[in-house]
Parts: sequence; structure tokens; C-alpha cells
Amino acid sequence: MNDTPLGNGPRSTGALGHETLASVVDLRERVTAEVARVYIGDVAVVQLILAALLARGHVLLEGVPGLAKTTLANAIARALGCDFRRIQFTPDLLPADITGTYVLNQRKQEFELRRGPLFAQVVLADEINRAPAKTQSALLEAMQERQTTIEGESHRLPDPFLVLATQNPVEQEGVYALPEAQIDRFLIRLRLDYPSPADELRMLMTYATPPAPVQAVSELAELLRVAGLVDEVHVEERVLAFAVRLVIATREHGRVALGASPRATLGLVRMARAWALLQGRDYASPDDLRTVAPYVLEHRVMVTTDAAIEGSSGAEVIDDVLRRTPVLEAGHAERSAPNAPIWAERQG
Repeated sequence: MNDTPLGNGPRSTGALGHETLASVVDLRERVTAEVARVYIGDVAVVQLILAALLARGHVLLEGVPGLAKTTLANAIARALGCDFRRIQFTPDLLPADITGTYVLNQRKQEFELRRGPLFAQVVLADEINRAPAKTQSALLEAMQERQTTIEGESHRLPDPFLVLATQNPVEQEGVYALPEAQIDRFLIRLRLDYPSPADELRMLMTYATPPAPVQAVSELAELLRVAGLVDEVHVEERVLAFAVRLVIATREHGRVALGASPRATLGLVRMARAWALLQGRDYASPDDLRTVAPYVLEHRVMVTTDAAIEGSSGAEVIDDVLRRTPVLEAGHAERSAPNAPIWAERQG
């Protein structure tokens, strides 16, 4: 995780002033420190979720039960001063259970909208793959359009709007696999692993004395202001070209059946912009793309059946793509076969 000094880079355009960039870094540090009081784990996870929120994306959290995913989501929402709702997805969950419905007000003798838990700024969709297809479709509309349809009427969702969805990567009984179209709507996927021995020991030592509740260290107006700065982060053409080559390399890799889509290219650049902003820079570099690429691209890559049988994964493909794809300097001619070494390994 790189942490370049504020505005200190040859590609800085001056579009964002030093004080503005310093305020963004201060927001990052405030939120990270506040969440770390109740969540024992890698702070980079907190910063990646914050970057996804600023980039107007959604996050898929994967990990076995008991890794404090709910605690993490709740703490981030509270630290940012956002409304938080948790939805426990089950096989009998209906679309109206998450979007809301019209109910009859007996006193007024008229129907009133009772909003569902989707009308929150941070929504934890717990065990999302347990919901049936219709409910997943309702969530898909909310994620993509930032609105939901109730009784034929469209209703805008709050701003900001972040879905943190969890999946158990091990248990497969009684679940509905997420379609590729929905997986593609998640800007990043984060795999939460078991804590380190030191972190687990710290958890045991502090469990008997729960910390004070998480306090809001940011206001909604500040969060929206910072989110609006993401588009001001400069990205040189050579960096954009690097992003394109990375995504194309996932499609041409010999062990991939389905590569990343153009939506992934857009998400990769936007996530890199948000990540660079959180580091206090007004420009995104190739290193920013390399940092966020595994989280943006891995879940969008489907390996071939043969590769899966051999134990290959999307993570290995992305590592290979990052290792083999160079950054070309401005004006450098594109190679006619940029991924020839990868093609050469198609047959192993």
C-alpha cells in the first residue's frame, strides 16, 4: 500500500490544492483510527472500502463466519456518519422485504410507503447468495441504478449508497449462485482471512471490556465533497492505456474462459483515482492500478474448467497479468501481441 506525500509527484496537475488533499488524508486517518477501535484486523480493508464508497461502487466481502464482517460494516458506517441497515438474506426473502411496500393507513384511509432497509446509506447484505433470484434482481437494480421500484414507481436511494454484501465461500448448501451480471456490479471483492495470532490474542485480551461505541468522525457533507473530488484526480493517457492492457490481458489469458468486461476497465480506473486521492495525490499512477487491480478484476475472471481442476484461480491469473503487462511510456508503439508469453502457456 503506497502512501506518497501530499501532491508530491511529477504528474500532479494542481487541480487539487495541498489543503484539500491534506483534508482527504485526514479523513482517511480519522475513519481508519475510529474503526480500528472495534475492528481488529488489516486496516487496509477499511481504506479499500472507503475508496470504493468514494468511487460510487459496491463491495463483496468473502470469508468464513466469525470474521467480524458485520462489525466492520457497522463501524465504517457509524464512523462516516451514515445510516446503516443489515439485511439477513434467506431463501424465503421477498423483494418487498428489502425495498419496502405500500401499506394502508387505517386512520387516514390511504396507502403510505413503508420504506425497506435498502433506503440506507450503507447496507450490509448478509449472505447475499441465499436470496432467490427475484430478490437478487431487486438488489441488482438498486446497486446499478441507485433506485428501486415499488408497485411500479421508482424511488431514488440515498446518497451516498454503498452495498456491502457477504458470501460464505465454503458452504454451498441452500444457496443461489450469484449470476455473472450481478457479480460484475461489485466494484471490488475483498477476501477476509483469519486474523494473525497477535490480532487474535489482542481480541481475547480486550473482549471482556468492550470499547465505547463508534463515534461519527465525519459528516455527510464532507463525505459527499470528497467523493466529488475523485473525478478531479488526473490520469495520464499512458496510465489509461496500461489499464486497458491489463483488462485485455485477462481476456486473452490461456487459463481464462471469461475475462473482465469494459465495466471492469472503468471501475479499475475509478478505483485507482479514489485510492490515489486517499493517499493525498491529485494524480493516479501505474502503481495505483497495480494496487487495486486484484480487488477489481479477480472476481470478474472465470478460469477454464481444466484450469480449475488443476487448482488455478482468478487470483493467480491476475498476479500473472500484473507481472507480465508492462507500462509503456508515452509515444511508445504498442506491441502487436502484448500477451504472447501468456498465449504460449495455453497448453501448459
